[in-house]
Amino acid sequence: MASDPAPARITLTDVARHAGVSRATVSLVLRDSPLVAAETRARVQASAKAVGYLYNRGAATLRGSGTKTIGLLVTEIDNPFFAELTAGVSAALDASDYIAFLATTEESLERQDRTIQRLREHGVDGLILCPAVTTGAERIARLAEQGLPVVQVMRCVPGSGGDFTGPANALGLDHLTEHLVRLGHRRFAFAGAAVMHSGIRERLAGVKAALRRHDLPPPLILRTPAARQGGLEAARLLARAQPRPTALICCNDVVAFGAMAGLERAGLVVGRDVAVTGVGDVPEASSCRPPLTTLSTGARQIGGEAARLVLRRIADRGAPSERVIMPAQLVIRASCGSGAEGAAPAGADPERVGTDGG
Repeated sequence: MASDPAPARITLTDVARHAGVSRATVSLVLRDSPLVAAETRARVQASAKAVGYLYNRGAATLRGSGTKTIGLLVTEIDNPFFAELTAGVSAALDASDYIAFLATTEESLERQDRTIQRLREHGVDGLILCPAVTTGAERIARLAEQGLPVVQVMRCVPGSGGDFTGPANALGLDHLTEHLVRLGHRRFAFAGAAVMHSGIRERLAGVKAALRRHDLPPPLILRTPAARQGGLEAARLLARAQPRPTALICCNDVVAFGAMAGLERAGLVVGRDVAVTGVGDVPEASSCRPPLTTLSTGARQIGGEAARLVLRRIADRGAPSERVIMPAQLVIRASCGSGAEGAAPAGADPERVGTDGG
């Protein structure tokens, strides 16, 4: 029995015939050329959809330049902060007709290198990278030498230069610690310091600066993972400490969620026996019990800014590098024991610092 013949492939000529324009005009529309009038562009796009034409972007890339894709590489996929950041990147890219290819490294340098290689093989036009902790400046420099625009987000590899965006970590944590000191706390602990990347170092520096200002001892540093399980471990360590710190500053909200659960298991009341704070203000922070005092760092805004920076770099490879520090806001809730809830600014407008690569 003879098999059915394969369906005929829809071509540019079919789209042109349906739209009543030339084949060249259809080609211009599909390549996003500005030479085609808006009305004609809309008619061609409608015809392409009507006849079922599938644009071969891979072949077009060989003929032209760019794939309208950006690699987005983060260290963990299960942290809700990165979900918010990804949403910000995606929305900003979509507005410019780009899409993101998302991948995660789990802090593995080998996995990061392998993933970047795969992304380059797929022809991404740029890369938004939250670097794995052991990333060296030479790796960032090599990507630039290979012609791949790179924007670092949330973490910045020391000595790497280039484009970067992230929150005002030091200023924000200074402001948060100041609030806890004003509530009467004198013994502090900092949880989630197992991996000392640039963001953690900045946050810890902010805590220490505020404590020095009040002639208070530095915090007890709990080198637990920056994850919920790390928060549980931090709670066990804090409950056994003598004298016990009365304020636990967590490096992010997820650690704080674990810590609050662990302190409750240890018979301690969060907000009364121990003040607990986080960083990030992820959606769960306002609905957990007690609601979490945290530093809102604007994950979606940071993601949007990272997208803007990489698109700017693609458009102008020779532009001066840009370092954009986004403002942070202290959000006061019940977990710190404060009677008044609300928000207090920890930074003003985004700080945009242009450099020439340093």
